Amino acid sequence: MESDVVAAIGPQSSGIAHVISHVVNELHVPLLSFGATDPTLSSMQYPYFLRTTPSDHFQMYAIADIVDYYGWREVIAIFVDDDYGRSGISVLGDALAKKRAKISYKAAFSPGDTESKINDLLVEVNLMESRVYVVHVNPDTGLNIFSVAKALNMMGSGYVWIATDWLPSYLDSKDAVDSNTMNILQGVIALRHYTPDTDLKKSFMSKWNTLKYKGSAGHAGFNSYALYAYDSVWLAAHALDGFLNEGGNLSFSYDPKLHDTNGSMLHLASLRVFNGGEQLLQTLLRMNFTGVSGQIQFDPDKHLVHPAYDVLNIVGTGTRRIGYWSNYSHLSVVPPESLYTKPPNISTGSQHLYSVIWPGDTTSTPRGWVFPNNGQPLRIAVPNRVGYKEFASKDKSPQGVRGYCIDVFEAAISLLPYAVPHTYMLYGDGKRNPSYNELVSRVAQNVYDAAVGDITIVTNRTKIVDFTQPYMESGLVVVAPVKEAKSNPWAFLKPFTAEMWLVTAMFFLFVGAVVWILEHRINSEFRGPPRRQLITICWFSFSTMFFSHRENTVSTLGRMLTSGIQGIDSLISSTEPIGIQDGSFALNYLVDELNIAQSRIVKLKNPEAYLRALKLGPKKGGVAAIVDELPYVELFLSNTNCLYRIVGPEFTKSGWGFAFQRDSPLAVDMSTAILQLSENGDLQKIHNKWLTHSDCSSQVNQVDENQLSLNSFWGLFLICGIACVLALTIFCCRVFTQYRRFSPEDEESEIETIEPSRSSRRSIRSTSFKQIIDFVDKKEEEIKEMLKRKNSNSNKQQTSIHSFSDGQASSPS
Repeated sequence: MESDVVAAIGPQSSGIAHVISHVVNELHVPLLSFGATDPTLSSMQYPYFLRTTPSDHFQMYAIADIVDYYGWREVIAIFVDDDYGRSGISVLGDALAKKRAKISYKAAFSPGDTESKINDLLVEVNLMESRVYVVHVNPDTGLNIFSVAKALNMMGSGYVWIATDWLPSYLDSKDAVDSNTMNILQGVIALRHYTPDTDLKKSFMSKWNTLKYKGSAGHAGFNSYALYAYDSVWLAAHALDGFLNEGGNLSFSYDPKLHDTNGSMLHLASLRVFNGGEQLLQTLLRMNFTGVSGQIQFDPDKHLVHPAYDVLNIVGTGTRRIGYWSNYSHLSVVPPESLYTKPPNISTGSQHLYSVIWPGDTTSTPRGWVFPNNGQPLRIAVPNRVGYKEFASKDKSPQGVRGYCIDVFEAAISLLPYAVPHTYMLYGDGKRNPSYNELVSRVAQNVYDAAVGDITIVTNRTKIVDFTQPYMESGLVVVAPVKEAKSNPWAFLKPFTAEMWLVTAMFFLFVGAVVWILEHRINSEFRGPPRRQLITICWFSFSTMFFSHRENTVSTLGRMLTSGIQGIDSLISSTEPIGIQDGSFALNYLVDELNIAQSRIVKLKNPEAYLRALKLGPKKGGVAAIVDELPYVELFLSNTNCLYRIVGPEFTKSGWGFAFQRDSPLAVDMSTAILQLSENGDLQKIHNKWLTHSDCSSQVNQVDENQLSLNSFWGLFLICGIACVLALTIFCCRVFTQYRRFSPEDEESEIETIEPSRSSRRSIRSTSFKQIIDFVDKKEEEIKEMLKRKNSNSNKQQTSIHSFSDGQASSPS
């Protein structure tokens, strides 16, 4: 640096790059590094550091995508304990966290550690449950890891080894790799910098091989770092050419801040600052050309554009490419450059890799973990219940616990393809039901490995632990006393109050008066139709008022079967006390979600306390209803002789599951086992063994209990019958009155003359039933017209008789 440097290329080591970056920053000399991949070497801290190779930041995100692609959730990181190793693994942890995975253990070793220390390290990690290892080391010590692993039988079936780009770089740099080295690497997955097969690259390789053949290049091959180094030289050349063409000046100046301290041998005072350093740096960042490694162009963060990797599988005597990873589209089986012209697609379904031959020469994807063989059994917490011991309770057997939940867990764990040693530990003092929220928290805090029991899967619990597939459906319901009341024949009157009935009666009296007035005021030719229209209007009003309330009437009759509590809505609107099970999540739900005053909540320990509280009722220190989960309620109702029932529907939907620590692989495998129990019928058999149900658990608002008998409506039928009889009587009286004023013979002929001598009354003739029916069938208008004519004729006859009598009286005798 004393000889007026304008640009520096290198170094190969990230550790040395950290030191040199401080110097070039002071001297304003751009540093083009083709080998320092440490992600912490950022342009913000070192403005003149320019990385001409992809950062390990992208490589670690590629590994995280591979881990997620195969469904693994935990990995063990084996890395060299220096800036390069620590920084890369730190980024890997962040990348895995975004995939809901994690580094379960970080196994670090020093660069100069012997095989003995490496052996001790691998023995330790082999005792852990994860079988996915990420190896991020230097090439000089990396092969020792796999050699020792081979000796420890850790390169067999069930193991997964993922190596970063150091391994392909080592293999590619060798003209030929000996068979022993390849044997210990069988099944390893590795990442290599992706360099597209351009014509320029093919030409370069051809020239290199020619030089090797002539002996000028020795026996070494070249790897991706060699390609980046070659492009770095051309990058500096193109940038300097552009810098000079733009009028750049190669001048230097001394910096008074650079001086040697007492005893220093660095000769800092002789270093000069490159005056055109900033201009040259900007020229470098604007460069855009195609090199042997691909496109050389920088993004705003000073990274090479389109970072990508080959995903390799080491098999046989070489490597096999199973896909690609790029920052643009992530995992794919097509070259990355063919995707750059398409919209980015990083969805889970779009990720693809070809099949892999794993360690142990198997194509089946390893599970990625085993139950740890360190002799420690799984610590399983079981709630020490006071009531409903059918689900889980203390037992004197060697197992120590018994119940429905225990049998389901044992049946599921027996289906796993591996042994899981476990021991049950009771949680709670046995005097009251324990808090299930606290129990789940203990699992999250690593006090227990899992919790087995009647544990409801609710949101706040899923945030800290992982639950299995639900093995029992559940949900909160309301239980209330049932009172069978006798059917009330006047129940149909209840939808209207007395005032409403009074107003209704006045309304119909008014309508009747209007109809009667209009009937006598409208002309006869319009008398029929308008009256029918008014009657139709009256009937429509009546039907609208009554038929619109038929649902209220039926619900009124249905309410005779239960107490005043009809479900959660009526329970919320009341002020009566509510019973819940001690330790249940129902307390938080009623108070926090439904805003029910906590003073109304009464905690009950067991089914006997349920019975006492419901029998006493709210007025005697008991409760109006109980809110609990459906499985408990069904068991409770089976022993109550149908005195209590579920009212209203379930107002929450949930289930019971087994709780495991966050990201535990057992949660996934146990979920699969529970589904298998459900499909083969074993889950129902266990249910029938422990739990019995009664018909009383059905809801009170079912169809059969809403059916109404004749006794429910005889009052309505009585009113209708009286009204019909009264109407028929009035009609008959009216008909006979009209018939007495009318004789059938008058319809056949009219009286033309009236003989004075025939002054005697007409004899009463016998009347047949047919004549009466014929009279009734006549229209009312016709009858009235006939009666009118008859009255008119009668008046004429009376007039004629009076005239005849007056004439005889005045004539001479």
